[in-house]
Amino acid sequence: MPYIVHEGTKLHYRVLGHGKQPLLAFHGYGQSSGYYLPMQQALGSDYTIYAFDLFFHGQSTLHKDNMPLDKDFLQELISLFLQKEKVENFSLMGFSMGGKFALTLVERFPERIEELFLIAPDGIKTSFWYNIATYPGWLQQLFKRTVLKPEPFFKLLNVLNRYNMIHKSLVRFARFQMDSTEKRLRVYRSWIGFRELNFDIRQIVRLLNQRQVPVTMFLGEFDQIISPKRVSIFVKALQKGELIVLKTGHSHLLQEVAELLHAKKTGHSPSSFPDT
Repeated sequence: MPYIVHEGTKLHYRVLGHGKQPLLAFHGYGQSSGYYLPMQQALGSDYTIYAFDLFFHGQSTLHKDNMPLDKDFLQELISLFLQKEKVENFSLMGFSMGGKFALTLVERFPERIEELFLIAPDGIKTSFWYNIATYPGWLQQLFKRTVLKPEPFFKLLNVLNRYNMIHKSLVRFARFQMDSTEKRLRVYRSWIGFRELNFDIRQIVRLLNQRQVPVTMFLGEFDQIISPKRVSIFVKALQKGELIVLKTGHSHLLQEVAELLHAKKTGHSPSSFPDT
């Protein structure tokens, strides 16, 4: 896998497909650039996909001096990448946590964006639990202690689950992502490391509308992590926005989108997909 090195930070990416249009793609939490492999079959003849390993995932590493990641430094990294690959204008795709990276590039390179694909993106409507984990002071320290001593966290989760105060899919997601010290440390590092990637969504909308950038957002009807109600209003504010809701949850949404795009390309329309 090729990579960019800057000030001790290393950003890995893989190249998929051979199409004329460059597409920069950012995966979700707990994944790696390999999760974009299905997109090669779906889009690879029209796009060259540059799928990045986000920091704390895959092979990318964020130097301690660059923690937390800020937009200026991310812009520097992507500028080096664009120079290396001789990319001028490009499209963007971001899934879940990767939505924060895609939105940052919309802010920093608005004149170079051709299209934007958002798949259940984080960054538009921040969740309550994200705010708790990244809030400065004692709440942050409390979450940090959870990395080493998770028992109180799981007890609270069990109570919330027992009294139906939290959706079961959220319980499953939390248990899976927090069931080892390594995973809990990745949660903590990701939430703290990316805490400065926040956005004025009205400004994002203005940039996209000014540049007349086509935006397609894919959401899962049963997604409790990034629910359609929380982010669909963003699409409605866009002059060239399209919303596609699939009958799935959060975890498999990227794969479902790849299958949908491949089906549209080949002229098939599986009954499990919406008529788009």
